Amino acid sequence: MAVILDKDAYYRRVKRLYNNWRRGEDEYGSIDAIVVSVGVDEEIVYSKSTALQTWLFGYELTDTIMVFCDDKIIFMASKKKVEFFKQIANTKGCENANGAPAITLLIREKNESNKSSFDKMIEAIKESKNGKKIGVFTKDKFPGEFMKSWSDCLNKEGFDKVDISAVVAYTIAVKEDGELNLVKKAASITSEVFNKFFKERVMEIVDADEKVRHSKLAESVEKVVQEKRYLAGAEPSTVEMCYPPIIQSGGNYNLKFSVVSDKSHMHFGAITCAMGIRFKSYCSNLVRTLMVDPTQEVQENYNFLLQLQEELLKALRHGVKICDVYNSVIDVVKKQKPELLNKITKNLGFGMGIEFREGSLVINSKNQNKLKKGMVFSINLGFSDLTNKEGKKPEEKTYALFIGDTVLVHEDGPATVLTSVKKKVKNVGIFLKDEDEEEEEEEKDEAEDLLERGSKAALLPERTRNEMTAEEKRRAHQKELAAQLNEEAKRRMTEQKGEQQIQKARKSNVSYKNPSLMPKEPHIREMKIYIDKKYETVIMPFFGIATPFHIATIKNISTSVEGHYTYLRINFYCPGNALGRNEGNVFPNPEATFVKEITYRASNMKAPGEQTVPALNLQNAFRIIKEVQKRYKTREAEEKEKEGIVKQDSLVINLNRSNPKLKDLYIRPNIAQKRMQGSLEAHVNGFRFTSVRGDKVDILYNNIKHALFQPCDGEMIIILHFHLKNAIMFGKKRHTDVQFYTEVGEITTDLGKHQHMQDQDDLYAEQMEREMRHKLKTAFKNFIERAEALTKEELEFEVPFRDLGFNGAPYRSTCLLQPTSSALVNATEWPPFVVMLDEVELIHFERVQFHLKNFDMVIVYKDYSKKVTMISAIPVASLDPIKEWLNSCDLKYTEGVQSLNWTKIMKTIVDDPKGFFEQGGWSFLEPEGEGSDAEDGDSESEIEDETFNPSDDDYEEEEEDSDEDYSSEAEDSDYSKSVGSEEERGKDWDELEEEARKADRESRYEEEQSRSMSRKRKASVHSSGRGSNHGHSSAPLKKMKN
Repeated sequence: MAVILDKDAYYRRVKRLYNNWRRGEDEYGSIDAIVVSVGVDEEIVYSKSTALQTWLFGYELTDTIMVFCDDKIIFMASKKKVEFFKQIANTKGCENANGAPAITLLIREKNESNKSSFDKMIEAIKESKNGKKIGVFTKDKFPGEFMKSWSDCLNKEGFDKVDISAVVAYTIAVKEDGELNLVKKAASITSEVFNKFFKERVMEIVDADEKVRHSKLAESVEKVVQEKRYLAGAEPSTVEMCYPPIIQSGGNYNLKFSVVSDKSHMHFGAITCAMGIRFKSYCSNLVRTLMVDPTQEVQENYNFLLQLQEELLKALRHGVKICDVYNSVIDVVKKQKPELLNKITKNLGFGMGIEFREGSLVINSKNQNKLKKGMVFSINLGFSDLTNKEGKKPEEKTYALFIGDTVLVHEDGPATVLTSVKKKVKNVGIFLKDEDEEEEEEEKDEAEDLLERGSKAALLPERTRNEMTAEEKRRAHQKELAAQLNEEAKRRMTEQKGEQQIQKARKSNVSYKNPSLMPKEPHIREMKIYIDKKYETVIMPFFGIATPFHIATIKNISTSVEGHYTYLRINFYCPGNALGRNEGNVFPNPEATFVKEITYRASNMKAPGEQTVPALNLQNAFRIIKEVQKRYKTREAEEKEKEGIVKQDSLVINLNRSNPKLKDLYIRPNIAQKRMQGSLEAHVNGFRFTSVRGDKVDILYNNIKHALFQPCDGEMIIILHFHLKNAIMFGKKRHTDVQFYTEVGEITTDLGKHQHMQDQDDLYAEQMEREMRHKLKTAFKNFIERAEALTKEELEFEVPFRDLGFNGAPYRSTCLLQPTSSALVNATEWPPFVVMLDEVELIHFERVQFHLKNFDMVIVYKDYSKKVTMISAIPVASLDPIKEWLNSCDLKYTEGVQSLNWTKIMKTIVDDPKGFFEQGGWSFLEPEGEGSDAEDGDSESEIEDETFNPSDDDYEEEEEDSDEDYSSEAEDSDYSKSVGSEEERGKDWDELEEEARKADRESRYEEEQSRSMSRKRKASVHSSGRGSNHGHSSAPLKKMKN
């Protein structure tokens, strides 16, 4: 198959090369020809000669000589390569060929002398301009007979040689869109390999406390590059490492890209990793430092390094000198932390593209070259030889910090990062349990094992008592949280005490500001009802006077026909009326006299000489009042929606085409009645959704409270959900939740068709759906990573933990509620359910009983004026996992068997917060038996069990004691009976019957209580059901235990 050459790209680039040459300054403008020769040397990875070939043709061509003269270009190569060059030698039908010099092709003979071809090229060089100076790449020296003979031929002619490496590098440093796409792909592959393999592998090593050499870990990264699952969909044949990965730790650091990973074992401190991946000849680079249990000082230095990188990104702009970029960063170090000035890396990065490191575009204090839009840099900042004051071992005392990214220079605005790997302390820090605590626990366990406590039988109970179960640990933690909860709530309520809630006054609508505005219509003079649509006023006769009433004062109207008359009844709003949703609104002047209702009557009979019946006025009035009222209420509803809407900043549009963008998305809630597709694009300060119809919805980054990405695993839609701080308006309504989604596969399935396991169509459809799911997930993830990088990780998308999800009904239907790092959400069903955990005061579980399959969950917010949220019908099986999750989030939870009236409870708390907390605050929700008395009782019984060591004497004493106790109890009961009998002599039959009924009720209650307790203890239930039976059955069990 013939190799295709991109003709348009070649013509564009060769023209750029010639234009820069012709208007070149200094020595570049004075050269007469450019000579580029490429031999065969597998050891040379990067060279200017091969870079120029790749830039022009898309391939490296060995044993090829290129001579660029003023008016023509000569290529000398083998027959196959000459065939390849013929694609551009023939310029017919190519518009871009205009202005490009003509091409002459010479065939290189393998075994014969190429003197004639060499002579033609020498002659062409002499004819080009003055024919004396030639531009060459001085550092590029290739071995081989062919290259040697050509070099000798040039030297014999005595041409002046000028090194043009820097100027050619500057020419090809500005990337076209196609090149940028390749660099971005390379950067995304590097990010994937780091996130999915290297970072995970380091965490495994740290968790398992493995001993792994740096060199071995670097080799494993190189092998991974051949596995397609880490390559973001790229073919392994198109991907290679720019250099062997460099992994350093344990005090030995050299922050350069020319070093090799040593054979030392990885130390769990500061671990620097540098890796670069090349995709289709275009390079990318990434450097990160993973920190295991970093001290506060290390974290501060690392955060300062991130700050310097931000300064560097801001300084990298079109037209700025590279030395000024370097100086701006060094100035920040001098001002804020001058002690780190001698620790920072000598240069802060370099230009990158086809070659990994461009020597003429290094970011240092001497480089006078100017930055251009479209240049790609590898920026690398680090501090070396830093001292860790808390370090004890030699490898802990010295550490280094190193970060680097692939970035793109823009015309306006700071450079953008292409390697979207998070680098905040929380993302690169690995925090373990304190070693001292672990040592103390180990020593304690050893001490307990060594202690002689008699027989093994005595030792086992002791150990089981000391080992707390998960439930006990949870209860202990919840007890701590309860104390904190009441203290914090009390302090918060005290602070809010001064803030009074302003009661909203009912809007006063004035029909006419002065009498001259009253219409002069015949209906008014004739004492008929007239509706002024302009001022939304009903003018009606009132004691012989035309009186205006604004439409807002009318509550409702009704009409009826009785006999020969039509009646129109108008009801007005007035104090004392039940106002429904508006109840509680205060009238501006409540002491005034109000009209509650008014009824008009008109005849249905036409009077002699009249054209219409009198009732027609009432009928028309009824119809027009309804219309005006509807229009008024619609406008009021819209104004109410807009009420309280916080004015958002304007969206700053980024005109760059490379903005993160997702196409073919639907928006919820819908903008119009029908759902419409559109695209979501990330700009400088927010997202913009544009529908196919042209509707726009802007969501600013600073207005997003919670951003959620829900993958399509186990779902039929893939979702980006935004929970907003302040509501936004679109579709004439206000919304605090906006989501963008796309469907994956068919939502409905045809059950009528016969489905077989081996149906090829079905198998193919399933395979296509799997591929589609993978593509969508990749597209959404790339969008999210780029959006997070664009916002400097201020906006972070959370992914729900599906494994922790549980079913419940927050609204009418049951759905899967899933926790994220900071919220509890359900985004699949609409309306969505989002509860931010930092706004939650406590969780209360209602109807928690053993015989019920479901329970309810009540969420109480820190803002007590906010209505509590109820999630009902949660399966009992989910109770323990929910408790465990809440406990891990440091959220207090309580449980009870009854459903409480939360409206009254919250009103009581808001009315008298001081009294509420003085009476124990939220402790009223604790179930009975978990108070201090019960705990004291438990602890006493435990002490008794521990100190009890039976012997023969003890048995005798115990029997005597028990006899004495029994006899004293019997005497007491006899005494009480006698007293009772004395009292009962004076009672009549009615009183005695009432007491008997009361005793029966109490005995039935005790019976039910004892049954439920026996179920809980999993004891056998006695069929007789008497309290005395339970009492007798527990005594022998107790003795068996002893």
